[in-house]
Amino acid sequence: MTICSISTAPGIGAIAVIRVSGEKAFPIVNQLFNAQIDFLGTSANRAKFAEIFDGDTLVDQVVFVKFAAPHSYDGEDMVEISCHGSRYIQQKILQMLLARGCRLAEPGEFTMRAFLNGKMDLPQAEAVSDLIDSQSETAHRLAVNQLKGGFSHKIAELREQFIHLAALLELELDFSEEDVQFADRKQIMDLLRHLKKEITRLTDSFKLGNALKSGIPVAIVGKPNVGKSTLLNALLGDDRAIVSDIPGTTRDTVEDTFTYHGTTFRFIDTAGIRTSEDEIENFGIERTFKAVENADIVLYLIDINATTIDDVEAEMTFIRQKINLEEKKILLVANKIDEMETLPRQFSEWDKLETVFVSAKRKVNLESIGEMLLRYVEERNVSENTLLTNARHYDIMRQILQDIENIEQGFENQQPTDLIAVDVHLILDKLGRLTGSISDNDVLNTIFSRFCIGK
Repeated sequence: MTICSISTAPGIGAIAVIRVSGEKAFPIVNQLFNAQIDFLGTSANRAKFAEIFDGDTLVDQVVFVKFAAPHSYDGEDMVEISCHGSRYIQQKILQMLLARGCRLAEPGEFTMRAFLNGKMDLPQAEAVSDLIDSQSETAHRLAVNQLKGGFSHKIAELREQFIHLAALLELELDFSEEDVQFADRKQIMDLLRHLKKEITRLTDSFKLGNALKSGIPVAIVGKPNVGKSTLLNALLGDDRAIVSDIPGTTRDTVEDTFTYHGTTFRFIDTAGIRTSEDEIENFGIERTFKAVENADIVLYLIDINATTIDDVEAEMTFIRQKINLEEKKILLVANKIDEMETLPRQFSEWDKLETVFVSAKRKVNLESIGEMLLRYVEERNVSENTLLTNARHYDIMRQILQDIENIEQGFENQQPTDLIAVDVHLILDKLGRLTGSISDNDVLNTIFSRFCIGK
C-alpha cells in the first residue's frame, strides 16, 4: 500500500515536507503535475521545481525529490514534496494524494518499513526516535552512535560468542553416547564469566545512559536558608523557585533542567533538612531524602558564614543514616562568600569532600559547579563506551543475565548438557528479539507507535 503524510512539525512555517512511499508512489504523484512536467522521466535523487494543479487551479509551486527503491529511507519508491508551509496547502496536497490512492501513514510507519526492508535493525530504528527527541549534544551523540550501529555491533559480538558456546555444547551432545567430552569446561566457564561481565557492564550503564538522555539528576540539599533556591535560580537563569528569608519556604521538590556544554542536568531543589513540628514541611523533608536517593549528583549547600567542619560532618552522617551515598558524586558548595572577608582556614584545608566557594546571590564562581558536573560525565568515558539508553534493551539484558546464572548453576549441579544448551538458545532468542532478527508484531507496533507521524 502507498502511504503519505506531512513529515514536518504541525503549524505554519516557510516550507512543509510531504512524504509519499510505496509501490505506486511515482504514478500517484505524477497525477499532481500537468503535462509540462515529465515527472516519471525525472532522474532520482535530484531536486526539481514543479507546479501542482487541482484541475486548472494552481495549488502551489513546489520542489520534489524522487528516491527509487531500494535507495531510499525506507527501501521503497519514495517522493518528498517541499511545499509552502500554509496549513491549507499542506492539507490540500494531502487530500489530493488520498483521492488518488494513498492512505495516511501510521506513526512511525516509514521507519517500520525501513526496518522490515532491511535498511536498519531494530536498535537503529529506535535510535531514529531518540535522535528526533534529543534535546542536548550528549543525547544527540548517544542517538547517533546507536543509529550508526554502535550498539548493534556490540550485540553482534555477544551473539557470536554465545553461538560459539552453543556449538561446543552441541558437539558434546552429538557424542554423548560415546561418553566423550569435547567441550573444555574451563573454557566454557571462562567464556561465561566474560559474557556475564560484559552484559553486567551494559546493564549497569542504563542508569547513566538513561540519565544522559533525559537529564542527569542533581539534588540541591542543605539546611533551610543556605541559598538552595537562590542557587537553582542562578544556575537556570530564571526565578524558578521562591526565595525568602523565612526558613522552610521550600516544602516540596522543584525541578528544572540546565544544559551545560551540551549535557543536560535535571536540578531538584529540595526542602531544607531540619527538625520541624510542621507536618507539611516534614513531608517535604522526606521528599528531600527521596530526591537524594534518586540523584546521581548531590550538591550539598552550606552557609560558609554560619557552618563549621564539625557541622558538615554531622549533617553528612545524618544523611548517610537515611540514604546510601556510596555511588553518588557529592560536591560541597560553600555559599555566601560575598558576606565574608576571608575564607575560613578549616575549609581551605579540608579534603574530605570536593568543595567550591560561591555566591549564588551574586552569581560568583558558578562555573566551577558546571565544570564539576562535566567532569562527572567525562570520568565515565561516555564517548568511548556503549551505553544502554533504552528500557526495552535494559529489560532484555537483565533477562539474559538471569539465563547466564541458570547456566552457571546448571554446570555446578552437573545438569545434563541438553538442558544447559536450552538456556543458551534462550539467550540467542532474546538477542534476536533485541535486534529484531526475531520479530514480534506486538513489540514492533508498540515501538513504532511512539514515533511521530511522517517518520
